[in-house]
Amino acid sequence: MSNRNFRIGQIVPSSNTTMETEIPAMLRLREQIRPERFTFHSARMRMKHVNKDELAAMDAQSDRCALELSDARVDVLGYACLVAIMAMGRGYHRESETRLQAATEGNEGSAPVVTSAGALVDALRVIGARRIALVAPYMVPLTKMVIDYIEHEGFEVVDWRALEIPDNLEVGRHDPRKLPAIVAGMKTDDVDAIVLSACVQMPSLAAIAEVEAATGKPVVTAAVATTYAMLGALGLEQVVPGAGALLSGAYSTSQKAITA
Repeated sequence: MSNRNFRIGQIVPSSNTTMETEIPAMLRLREQIRPERFTFHSARMRMKHVNKDELAAMDAQSDRCALELSDARVDVLGYACLVAIMAMGRGYHRESETRLQAATEGNEGSAPVVTSAGALVDALRVIGARRIALVAPYMVPLTKMVIDYIEHEGFEVVDWRALEIPDNLEVGRHDPRKLPAIVAGMKTDDVDAIVLSACVQMPSLAAIAEVEAATGKPVVTAAVATTYAMLGALGLEQVVPGAGALLSGAYSTSQKAITA
């Protein structure tokens, strides 16, 4: 099969540095085993500090970003801020995805829209998880809000850690090599999955394999879940080597799977 080229659109907080690092890294790994090729295109919403007021103000800019990216005729659009969606109230990812996709349609550049918040809860359903452990970089009140949002979707958060990093740039500088030790201090024996990073800004890709090996549990991150959802929206096999159980190919839902 000849190569197919896809444009990946990303709506990102202005201070986010990780989404444009980890998602391209995963899709470049995929390019080594599958024929498709990807380019990456971003639009930014202003946000420097992770608090509810800044998150709400930032989310209001997402419609503009969707419109701008639809000008580039991207093939899929990812809203890359989990906590901004969850801060807007339970179930808001559905409203956001519908509204932003309508914005692309109104601009004659229709593209499916994936939010990292919706992608994470959908990924937990895909792997059959009910009880989870979760690591987040947020302050405790925001972390509790994220937990409430996830539990409202039908999951039980058995144990969690809030790293309490208020500055979004500092979240992006958090060393992923610290994550295995953080998880080692958590209760994971009775969970079905571990959310290693409930935030697309906190780097985690480099630690996924180590945490899966140490715990024997599938590990999901917001960035991994978003990649899985975007590949599915494109009708592509949801497989990326070295990105954990979700992207191992065992959970691919695509009807257009391509063999290596």
